[in-house]
Amino acid sequence: MALPPLLRLAGVRLTFGGTPLLTDCELNVLPGDRIALVGRNGSGKSTLLKIAAGQIEADGGEVFLKPGTTLRYLPQEPDFGTFGSVGEYVRSGLGPADDPYRVDMCLMALGLTEDMVPGNLSGGEARRAALARTLAPEPDVILLDEPTNHLDLPTIEWLEGELGQIKSAIVTISHDRRFLETVTRATVWLDRGAAKRLDEGFAGFEAWRDKLLEEEERDLQKLDRKIVREEHWLRYGVTARRTRNQRRLEGLHQLRRDRRDARRAEGKAVMSAGETRESGKLVIEAVDIAKAYGDRVLVQDFSTRIARGDRIGLVGPNGAGKTTLLKMLIGEVEPDTGRIKRGTNLDLAFLDQKRAALKDEETVTDALTGGRGDQVMVNGAPRHVAGYLKDFLFKPEQMRTPVGNLSGGERARLLLAKTLATPANLLVLDEPTNDLDMETLDLLEELVANYPGTVLLVSHDRDFLDRTVTAVVNPAGDGRWIEFAGGYSDMLAQKRDAAKAGKASEANTRKETGGAAGTGGAKAGAATKPAPSNAGKLSFKQKFALENLPKQIAKLEASIAKAEAEMADPALFAKNPQRFHALAAAIETDRAALAAAEDEWLELEMLAGG
Repeated sequence: MALPPLLRLAGVRLTFGGTPLLTDCELNVLPGDRIALVGRNGSGKSTLLKIAAGQIEADGGEVFLKPGTTLRYLPQEPDFGTFGSVGEYVRSGLGPADDPYRVDMCLMALGLTEDMVPGNLSGGEARRAALARTLAPEPDVILLDEPTNHLDLPTIEWLEGELGQIKSAIVTISHDRRFLETVTRATVWLDRGAAKRLDEGFAGFEAWRDKLLEEEERDLQKLDRKIVREEHWLRYGVTARRTRNQRRLEGLHQLRRDRRDARRAEGKAVMSAGETRESGKLVIEAVDIAKAYGDRVLVQDFSTRIARGDRIGLVGPNGAGKTTLLKMLIGEVEPDTGRIKRGTNLDLAFLDQKRAALKDEETVTDALTGGRGDQVMVNGAPRHVAGYLKDFLFKPEQMRTPVGNLSGGERARLLLAKTLATPANLLVLDEPTNDLDMETLDLLEELVANYPGTVLLVSHDRDFLDRTVTAVVNPAGDGRWIEFAGGYSDMLAQKRDAAKAGKASEANTRKETGGAAGTGGAKAGAATKPAPSNAGKLSFKQKFALENLPKQIAKLEASIAKAEAEMADPALFAKNPQRFHALAAAIETDRAALAAAEDEWLELEMLAGG
């Protein structure tokens, strides 16, 4: 017997400025659902979630929330209102029956403290606080609008694990493919005002969508051919009874109305990077560069050699120093020590994640041209702004729109248009995927992957990194950075292999040392343990420890990573020195416990295999 929905939207309609945004839209959320809500920028995804959350009233249709059902909504821009602290803000989301302990757990997991002041939070901290408020009550239904925006990879991976184990039904909007593939089991596609459902996770969505669009195009072609046949019959067919002619004429008019009213799928953005001269073969060479702010070391003894055609991704927690390292490589920040050599004929285009190149009071046209008329130079040739903007899915009437009135996705596309119009052979992209829809992301991936020059890229989008970069630079702690060949998944595989090889080597060394002691071959004075007589026969307590130590090790590693991520905030020491010292002490304690746990695990592994 099918369970009734917790949340149901039926026949929802909404019109903005005379243009229908939602037309007869449906969304059913059942217990345990994990739904990806996808669609182009501007298709109404966020609006539909706001209607479901009761934040916006639809023009028509039904919104039904099952009595007694709890619902929490994560907006793109959290509103902290008059709350004086993060703890106060997060606890305000709890209901009478909710467990207050969940607040402490979520804050700790997300690297936040109750006494943090909302007005002083960075974009990433504000997003984490809003997530804590949404997840702490463990509601029946969770609505998430771009939950991974401004989050670093460790936090995204924690969020995936948390959403995987809670019992809540989830509807989420996200541009992060890997996140959607991990979290969702159904997909709702919002397209031209209507919602279509696929009972598969996001991994199966794109093939299904393409099939539907192909079928739709075939149906329109059949309609076109039918209209032509009817027009031919009316003009040249044998004269029949008047009533029959009138009926066919009315049928033709209806076919024409159907054809006129058919809303074709929106076009795709067209992207090409401005071309310029070829750079020298050597683009950037860094030798033993370092950078510190006070006692905090962001980069220590880092060396790399970047050649023409390389596409390098910088990956790591927020505050680890990715942007600082990037700016050192391109010359915007000078290293404290070491040297950087840059090649010849370098022309740089830089997309800044803070979008500082866009001013709210400027019009879209002025943002592209710098206020110099309505022509923009692209690949050495002038183009009218309207035509160039059309490549990035802007309408002609948006030419005079103030930048401050654009949506997040439109601002992202405008900044891309501005950056890509700049003639360059070194493309520097700092978080370029924020707020882009899937289709635009696809084109950006293709552009970066086929770019003839050199690319330096900072991103938390794992799928984007896997599809574009040739190497990944990742922090290893204490300001050290390591370069891995391949994309993000290749980096993880290399780390796992290195960890396994290191543990195997340590285990072999211990076995060899123990064997030498048993035969009298140990060095004089060396402290060696005799080979256990009960090798391979573990006690119940030892078996239990062997099974549970990996979980304990993983927990300690996660705790260290979270503490290090919080300490990576440059302003932490100034804002809260007690917290800074407490974190430093906690890290030292956890590292000691981690080393002891790893030693114990290795010893038990040797016993079990003995």
